[in-house]
Amino acid sequence: MKLSGKLFKKSGEGQESERVRKKRKLFSVFDRFNTAEWAENPKVKFLNKYSLLFHALLACILVIAIEWMSRHSLTSALSFSFGTPLTFLYNVFLIWASLLIVYLFKRRAVVRIIITVFWVLLGVINGCVLANRVTPFNFTDLKLVGDLLDMKNSKYLSLAAEIVAVVALAAVIFFVVLMVIKGPKFAGKVHRLRNAVGLAACVASIPFVTKAAINSDILSGYFGNLAQGYEEYGFVYSFASSVVDTGMQRPNDYSEETIDAINASVDVGETTANTEDLPNIIFVQLESFIDPYELNFLEYSQDPIPNFRSLMENYSSGYLTVPVVGAGTANTEFEVLTGMGIQYFGLGEYPYKTIMKETSCESAASDLKQVGYSTHALHNNGGNFYSRADVFSQMGFDSFTSKELMNITEYNEIESWPTDDILVEETGKILDSTENQSDFIYTITVQSHGSYPTYEVFEDPAIEVTGGETEEENYQWEYYINELHEVDQFIGDLVNELNSRDEKTLLVLYGDHLPTMGLEDSDMNNGSIFQTTYATWNNFGLDMEDQDLTSYQLMAYMMDQLGIHEGTIFSYHQSAMKNGTVNSDSYLPNLELLQYDLLYGDRFTYDGEDRYPASDLVMGTEDVIISSIDYSEDQTELVITGENFTPWSKIYVNDAQINTEYISGTELRAAAGDIPDGAAVTVCQVGSSNTIFRSSDQVTFWIREGSAGITQDGEGMPDTTESDVDVPQVQEIENPADNN
Repeated sequence: MKLSGKLFKKSGEGQESERVRKKRKLFSVFDRFNTAEWAENPKVKFLNKYSLLFHALLACILVIAIEWMSRHSLTSALSFSFGTPLTFLYNVFLIWASLLIVYLFKRRAVVRIIITVFWVLLGVINGCVLANRVTPFNFTDLKLVGDLLDMKNSKYLSLAAEIVAVVALAAVIFFVVLMVIKGPKFAGKVHRLRNAVGLAACVASIPFVTKAAINSDILSGYFGNLAQGYEEYGFVYSFASSVVDTGMQRPNDYSEETIDAINASVDVGETTANTEDLPNIIFVQLESFIDPYELNFLEYSQDPIPNFRSLMENYSSGYLTVPVVGAGTANTEFEVLTGMGIQYFGLGEYPYKTIMKETSCESAASDLKQVGYSTHALHNNGGNFYSRADVFSQMGFDSFTSKELMNITEYNEIESWPTDDILVEETGKILDSTENQSDFIYTITVQSHGSYPTYEVFEDPAIEVTGGETEEENYQWEYYINELHEVDQFIGDLVNELNSRDEKTLLVLYGDHLPTMGLEDSDMNNGSIFQTTYATWNNFGLDMEDQDLTSYQLMAYMMDQLGIHEGTIFSYHQSAMKNGTVNSDSYLPNLELLQYDLLYGDRFTYDGEDRYPASDLVMGTEDVIISSIDYSEDQTELVITGENFTPWSKIYVNDAQINTEYISGTELRAAAGDIPDGAAVTVCQVGSSNTIFRSSDQVTFWIREGSAGITQDGEGMPDTTESDVDVPQVQEIENPADNN
């Protein structure tokens, strides 16, 4: 009996219900697929005979559909397909090659559907991503899923869209499963060996076809602008390249002799700065920060960034060419801190999520430590975001204060990101933590991060904005510009704080990239969406020297102003700028060779040694302290008092996390029964994935004669071992640290 007959029974009166009849009809359709009559159908035989051609047609349709979804325009998709036919056909070729897999299976239809769904799903994801940011979807994004889930109120889909997506995906999965169970089978013999050889030969030809296409300018092996590259060369090729093209490729002329020659050509001399009187160096990377007057279509009721503009007018400043637009903060950060260029890595790659997680890397932190600096990172976002806690250790930083170590309670107007004003106080804490030592602080702000709402947020905005093409767009710009205005107030407060201290200080502020607002070169007065602005401040009379720079030159340039000539890459840039060879044909190729040697090669620069090993990074600069544990007045809660608690503080009992209520920076609470007599108690600052960044000293909790208290090392414990307080037993709680 067929499956359709087994699954469904007739109703009580011998008549099938309408629902049962529909199900029987559905399964009867699938049953016909595997009959001799179906196999001998002329149309089926014709499709099987010319399946390679029909796969080519299917691949053409898929490429057009994917481009339609990616570009949000059928006209644009057709323009790509017919305007650049050879590039279009290359994308078709890649999908066609993937469809050859079907010839290894009897159930060709099922495999064909799975492959089709795979490509369509990638197109849908890219379309959703591009609806919310400038940078298209690439393979590295899969490594950032945890970071995206960790971002507060910054989803790519609304709740309704997520529900639709889940339902649609469930329907597709149901259909595929049904096809696996009941779908048609190929009636002929499957020549698996022959077909596998053909598939292998086709796959093996792809690199040669790709190289020929690149040499013929049909494709490009490097995208200076990732979004533009996807648009010009198609999603299929671009995404596939991001899968296979990761890290740095070994340069053809890489050798010990070549590296030695490059290093020998560096001519900047020794550090001339007085190491006994070094100024503090504070770099502040401003999230999505630009000079609003660079936007040629908006008007403002007043200057949104008066503090930043004052710095530009009175201290060294200029344009900063950055490697990303709308997203990719970590890549600008990587260039500034290392002096290395992102363009030599794979398409859309974040070195923070690849090589930097496993390899130590010479950086501004490790180089400045050589002349006596204490080095710190400061960021009012999660310590695990972009793997920064790991990366900053690989870069040699001494400490990293992330949001988990800050008592953050203020957020921007839509409650999506912390305000930046807390960074003024945290900067002071870091400077106070190192007595008689100069500090290098690398700060990353977050307040002006997208996304930007299309509805009115400010009833009475400090800065009135006009010029948006629609009301919704104008609301976006009004919100963004007013966030910039608040960030500018933070800049003013930071300068005042630094100026009030009796310490020589150089402050460098710059934007990491333009905001995610679909800007084009024509929208910018400077003519480039890859240029932001930097400005400086100092309190010791440093000469004003305006200079346009790239983000990988910025640190070297500022060190040079201070007479600091340290580090392989930074000295290389300083030498090139000093000797006028920045625009020479060898400048960038030699930079590529050097950074390959340091990150992927044999480290000929270091004589094969690891001269800059990872540091023992300390999270935060202040101890977490438990002062007391006692009962609340109604004895239903335990009140833990102490110092330096944050909203990310969690109470651990015998190494297991318990439910914790944050009250303030000096008080936490827990249910009375959650901490039993004699338990070992700590307070930990906990990040995503239950990562413990910092912990208090362990104390022992005791209950004696109607009161509670703590002791350390057994000192101060009451003699009695009896408790007259009726307290529920502690719950068994899994230790999250076991999952790290």
